[in-house]
Amino acid sequence: MSQQLLTFFSNHPVLVALFFALLVALIANELSVLTRRYRSLSPAGLTQLINRENALLVDVSALNEFEAGHIAGARHVALSQFDPEHKELAKVRDLPVAVVCKTGQGSADACKRLAKAGFQKVYWLDGGLVAWRGADLPLVKGK
Repeated sequence: MSQQLLTFFSNHPVLVALFFALLVALIANELSVLTRRYRSLSPAGLTQLINRENALLVDVSALNEFEAGHIAGARHVALSQFDPEHKELAKVRDLPVAVVCKTGQGSADACKRLAKAGFQKVYWLDGGLVAWRGADLPLVKGK
């Protein structure tokens, strides 16, 4: 068995190097998920957080996307104007804050900024509003 493995390694150095590169990348990704200071939520988890802990829901989508459809009760703050040090956000530093956007990418960036600013209970809707719609949950239109 070990002779076959050594033969494989010597005959396929590029495949072996790619395998170890992917292994290192996977481990690094999992470590970053474990060490980040915000948590991801599914649509059902976000619903529970809003209902049980009265979380502040911030939507960082573009204004036209927000008006086209957003989660009821969400407050719109464009990502370009998102400031964790804003006086309104500073008032809720100790409360749960959930951040959403269309795909989840912009909201993850906003969560990083909130956690860096000292917010303790920061949540991110994994998959964004696309996941919310995929779970057949309602959206409201307008402001």
